[in-house]
Amino acid sequence: MALVPYEEGGGWAARQLHSPSATFHFASRTIRLQQDWRRLGVAAVVWDAAVVLCAYLEMEGIDLRDRSVIELGAGTGLLGIVVTLLGTKEPARVRALYSTCCAHVTITDRAAALEFLESNVQANLPPELRPRAVVKELTWGKDLHNFPPGAFDFVLGADIVYLEETFAELLQTLEHLCSERTVILLSCRIRYERDLKFLKMLRERFSVSEVHYDSSKDVHIYKAQRGSRKDDF
Repeated sequence: MALVPYEEGGGWAARQLHSPSATFHFASRTIRLQQDWRRLGVAAVVWDAAVVLCAYLEMEGIDLRDRSVIELGAGTGLLGIVVTLLGTKEPARVRALYSTCCAHVTITDRAAALEFLESNVQANLPPELRPRAVVKELTWGKDLHNFPPGAFDFVLGADIVYLEETFAELLQTLEHLCSERTVILLSCRIRYERDLKFLKMLRERFSVSEVHYDSSKDVHIYKAQRGSRKDDF
């Protein structure tokens, strides 16, 4: 969400962040994303948390067909693109009967990142799927009137928990977007004590469990739902 530089050290990881592009393979497709660290900072590079959450959604076979999904702080758009592609994955027999049964994906970020985000989304979705993915401005806690309350089946976020001054607005946004049935999936690396503080704040409002940990990338995926619900996907 933030459009400020983020210090991540040197070496191979830093070179990847500063590369003008990044390539991934998900949902039987090659996804090529533009990156622009110098202009947009953290909003315009792919972080490991997004890659891990994409892989988790694909490997677990989570059914996204005909689901309403919103991504917060989308940055380059990798997660939203993959969700849109996965939302069409279905057996041939089902596809023949329900050819319009696709995910409806809203991909959000702050205004300054939207043009960049939109270009990546348009470049990586086939024409027939582009209407299923809408890029939209969302500054946490400020644009909520543009989003119907409790209208989403899934709320997704990858590496959006790192600025303590945004925690209250992020929680307000999650509460607005979620109904009793909504599943929140947050993918993050725990870098600082304040990240644990956010998880504590989240647990005061939602039932939270860790559903996956990628030790190779040190990335956790947390699932949250209102109240005491712990539904399967």
